[in-house]
Amino acid sequence: MPDLISLVARRCRWFWMPLSLSGLLALLTFLPAFAQKNPPKPANVYVDAAGVLRWQGSKEEVALFGVNYTTPFAHSYRAHRRLGVSPEQGIDQDVYHLSRLGITAFRVHVWDVEISDTLGNVLANEHLRLLDYLLQRLKQRGIKTVLTPIAYWGNGYPEPDTAQTGFSAIYPKARAYNHPRAIRAQENYLRQFLNHRNQYTGLLNREDPDIIAFEVCNEPHYRQPEAEVSEFVQRMVAAMRSTGYRKPIFYNLAESPAVANAILGSPVQGFTFQWYPSALVNGHTLRGNLLPLVQQYPIPYARDPRFAGKPRLVYEFESADILQPVMYPLMARSFRSAGFQWATQFAYDPLALAHANTEYQTHYLNLAYTPAKAISLLIAGRVFRQVKRNQQFATYPQDSTFDGFRVSYRNSLSELNTPAEFYYTSTTTTAPRQPTALRRVAGTGSSPVVQYQGTGAYFLDRLVPGVWRLEVMPDAIQVRDPFAKTSLRQPVTRIAWNTQPLRLALPGVGADFTVRGLNEGNTFQGQANDGTVALQPGVYVVAARGKSTAAYSAQTPLGAIRLGEFVAPAPTPGPVQVLHEAPAQLPAGQPALVRATVAGAEPTDSVLLIAQHFYGPTRTILMRRPTLTTAEATVPAELLYPGQLRCWVVVKRNRQTTTFPGGFAGSPLSWDYAPQDHWESSIVPTGASLPLFRAAQDQNRVETGGVNGGGWADYITTGSGQLALRLLQAPTPASPPAFFDPQAPVAFLRAYFSDRLTARAAETGTFRELVLRARCGGGAGPVRLVLTTRDAAAYATEVAVGPELQEIRVPLTAFQPAQQVLLPRPYPSFLPMTFRADGPAALPLAQAEVLQILLAPAAASATSERPYLDIESVELR
Repeated sequence: MPDLISLVARRCRWFWMPLSLSGLLALLTFLPAFAQKNPPKPANVYVDAAGVLRWQGSKEEVALFGVNYTTPFAHSYRAHRRLGVSPEQGIDQDVYHLSRLGITAFRVHVWDVEISDTLGNVLANEHLRLLDYLLQRLKQRGIKTVLTPIAYWGNGYPEPDTAQTGFSAIYPKARAYNHPRAIRAQENYLRQFLNHRNQYTGLLNREDPDIIAFEVCNEPHYRQPEAEVSEFVQRMVAAMRSTGYRKPIFYNLAESPAVANAILGSPVQGFTFQWYPSALVNGHTLRGNLLPLVQQYPIPYARDPRFAGKPRLVYEFESADILQPVMYPLMARSFRSAGFQWATQFAYDPLALAHANTEYQTHYLNLAYTPAKAISLLIAGRVFRQVKRNQQFATYPQDSTFDGFRVSYRNSLSELNTPAEFYYTSTTTTAPRQPTALRRVAGTGSSPVVQYQGTGAYFLDRLVPGVWRLEVMPDAIQVRDPFAKTSLRQPVTRIAWNTQPLRLALPGVGADFTVRGLNEGNTFQGQANDGTVALQPGVYVVAARGKSTAAYSAQTPLGAIRLGEFVAPAPTPGPVQVLHEAPAQLPAGQPALVRATVAGAEPTDSVLLIAQHFYGPTRTILMRRPTLTTAEATVPAELLYPGQLRCWVVVKRNRQTTTFPGGFAGSPLSWDYAPQDHWESSIVPTGASLPLFRAAQDQNRVETGGVNGGGWADYITTGSGQLALRLLQAPTPASPPAFFDPQAPVAFLRAYFSDRLTARAAETGTFRELVLRARCGGGAGPVRLVLTTRDAAAYATEVAVGPELQEIRVPLTAFQPAQQVLLPRPYPSFLPMTFRADGPAALPLAQAEVLQILLAPAAASATSERPYLDIESVELR
């Protein structure tokens, strides 16, 4: 290990401040406690004889985990400017947060269209300068880089493309590899890009030891003949090598499997893959247990000797449209089991944009705005570095606890518990493994170490025995579905700077510890009472009573950060908001708990629930405030007789009254309150049917579509005027694509219904059958119904559906243990189609949460009509 003081000095030379002797001694004392297995600096990489990427000098295996990040380019760049935030400021803030999350890897596909001309000459413009600036800042935090110089992307998404100067503006992917002028432009561009000298570091891109490799181009689209592909790859590699560059060159092997042989036989040193296990752009948050989607990553080329002897990287991955903080750790484990040495999520949301999630609607990750998901990324990084390359595990869910890690879908929890580190994404009752050995804690929610009602993340780092650094982020309150259509004018998550009690049970600190603010503007000084102190977001030194903390200033280095560094968004301006999702049904004669999320309300505000039986009695109920961001009240049973319950939430501040939904002034009890907005639920008697899917109401809460090109979905009206979901079979391709499975379903419906079943939990045992209202046409194939449980066990049956719209009654006893189809379909398409987990012999309906309806391929038919299945409704009776 290099000398720690000189190492920190090199890492932090851009903010190094003189230390007093006491500060230096303190630094010497606490730095070893924070020593982590970070990438060496500086060090180049090489590929050994077995195809393993290693660090020169130490010869240790490379294992780096991180993110893509795009502020120098495209929408992210324009949005920063539009919001009045300098890109440099945004980069500084985001790179600090990446460092806090333990990120060791950065990758981006460079928007060549913004930094080149049509001949491939590199343009010394603002975008290139900002990329240089970003690489410098990453270098200072010890984060390594892989760059993909050619993106082939336009620069618009999600907006229209703007003025573009580069060769990709005139040569699209499908022509870039076989058009002579395009090839020459790319050769020229690659040579100039590798020879570009970073104006901040003074290093050529090709010689920077922190740029450990290059991937030639992003997700190329190729077709036969393979000879054209082979020639193109060879010419790109030759152009890069002509600069004197000697480190590894990687190439995408997942995007164009039809010409995989050309890439496998090329002179590249390694291969890149991506993983979007839940597809992309579903348009809403996915719910249910999606962990089966990420329990393995089998590679079809694994036994090919041209593949086995070369390293592999994951350039992009994401659990798209999923907020659950449980996906990343199992994805990281699956990557390591498949032999990957690098994995970078796509894409980390810049702090300036994350309130609206506009950059990529289907992705959402930011420490301030998605704190639990961000902590899960921190945990996943530890998984990636700790799990051995090619280490194998039992199939989920039997092995969701492994090597000090725990992943629990039921608790929405990812956890790391080692003697030195304790990280968790949600409230947990797990006790630290060795409390006296703890050096680092991070989490959201509460644990035996930290009791906290806020929703932001927090970090605790031990400096010396009895002295800790505490960082507390502000509350993040989701106010809209972040995966629906977005706009910079419409926040999906609000930030609140609340002062809240925080209770600590740290070894050696005691119950009367002292607290001193460290970040800029934070002058707090106080002492805990019975282990509890009320704090606003910021950075603090926490110390056992009597311990001197004078040696610790805001400028004192701590690994790659300074003690006083703190980055958090300002409180979201705007009026109070109340969010509530009314259950579709409520059981008659039983009291009902109504919960709501409250954003922007003061602790002194009154929150009232107005509950009304339609044209019947009305009750005004004072709502409890379990936390500053939640409210709840119980509707009495006497109001819940069969019919309809209508609800409003009223927030009172002084003499001002605001009613939700809608945020209208006034009260629905007033004679002149005109707005008609309200929440409503059906109050149903015992024995009433329970809807699992209704085409007329549920379009925005289900997933539908084709399976790997086999079909598609649409909505139509039936003869009775009712809306129905139509699943259709696509025409049989003349040349099936790679990995096409002719036996797989052609189209699907996936419907989450656990929330509806939970509302009727007392009656679960009374349901006897599933009733499907549907019809088939065009010679459609068999129809399969699948019910999956929260533990990922599946139960299935096939049903016969006729050409006339009819009710098909299926006894629940007909559902037998089976496999589920992994939906939505993952990308790449070579990933597994099905998954099976053990469960009880009979369907445990109380644990069921997702319905799948699968349309199998039809036999050859003489009719020209496309085979289809129309689904009007599905319910339990």
